[in-house]
Amino acid sequence: MPAIRFVLNGHSYELTGAEVESRLVGVTPEPVREHAVLVNGAWFPVKQAFEAAVGLPRAEFISHAARRHLAALGFEVRRQIAARGPDSAGTTKPQSSVGALPAAGVPTVPRDGAEGEWHTETNVQAAVVSALAAAGWRILSVANTATKERGVDVVASRDGGTVGVEVKGYPSRGYADPARAGETKPTSPSTQAGHWFAQAVLAAMRLRGKQPHWRSVIALPDFSRYRDLHTETAGSLDAALIEVWWVGQDGVVSTPRPLDAAPGNPR
Repeated sequence: MPAIRFVLNGHSYELTGAEVESRLVGVTPEPVREHAVLVNGAWFPVKQAFEAAVGLPRAEFISHAARRHLAALGFEVRRQIAARGPDSAGTTKPQSSVGALPAAGVPTVPRDGAEGEWHTETNVQAAVVSALAAAGWRILSVANTATKERGVDVVASRDGGTVGVEVKGYPSRGYADPARAGETKPTSPSTQAGHWFAQAVLAAMRLRGKQPHWRSVIALPDFSRYRDLHTETAGSLDAALIEVWWVGQDGVVSTPRPLDAAPGNPR
């Protein structure tokens, strides 16, 4: 497993996968409430695992940071998914529980508000990073989407190839800010999704110009609105050598070609 370097609360840290595993030996996993990471064959809450690995009290970091860094080290990160949830049309569809978590003794948590929705940019990014790491890619950088950090959302390399991924979530009807809980956004999710799709295409096009030898990718949650937009632009995206990856409610990432295939370069 690779080593990663990162900054939390103004302090620099370096961490390896082996250190994470050794520091969790003999540690009893706490109940998983939402996000989990697989270490030494056991599922831990991401904040418990990261706290033990770094030695930093969990009150001093958010789960998004823990998930990003653990996924970047190649650990499998999953989230609990509630029993049912709305699709892009507003209807209710069944959702699966997290794939590899043991069914017994693991509670699920209702997903009230935008923060807990599976299709946020943060969750889509975490699924992409986990999928790449599991397929043997080395994660070079992961942007902090929670703070709208500039730059490519995910950059990874494997066998001489590099991929840059622009990640988008799907708009929520409500606000993630607790101070605005209960309010409804003035722009419909469908309309906002069109804006976000356009932003993702522009970012992918710019990456194609700056890094012509990289694979340029857009990662989206699998909603019918995004599927329709992709259908309308697929020919142009293919001509520009821009791939679209789909992230499902179960965190599975669907790609045009297997992630563990020889990556190569577009040109």
